[in-house]
Amino acid sequence: MSEEVPGDDAEAYVEAVLRVVEQIPPGRVASYGDVALAVGRGGPRQVGQVMSRYGGTVSWWRVVRGDGRPVRGLEDEALRRLRAEGTPLRGPRVAMGTARHPLELGA
Repeated sequence: MSEEVPGDDAEAYVEAVLRVVEQIPPGRVASYGDVALAVGRGGPRQVGQVMSRYGGTVSWWRVVRGDGRPVRGLEDEALRRLRAEGTPLRGPRVAMGTARHPLELGA
């Protein structure tokens, strides 16, 4: 995994990503890029790699693509969970303008 995440310590990167995701409250979301900015390293793809491998322990459905679409392959489950939390949606996408949660940078 060290080639896929930035820096020398992949475990620390994974922990940082998951810690940021834990900041997102019910009814709100962040994009993969938002999470990467908050972590301070990597980008949306690296965050996606972490979430696909280790995200089952956090509220993974609250991390969406920049256009508000949920994770591929789990769209129905993610939308079900997002609706249950009262997340603002526009069809099959999250209304990012109202649902985006401001993340603490440098988490």
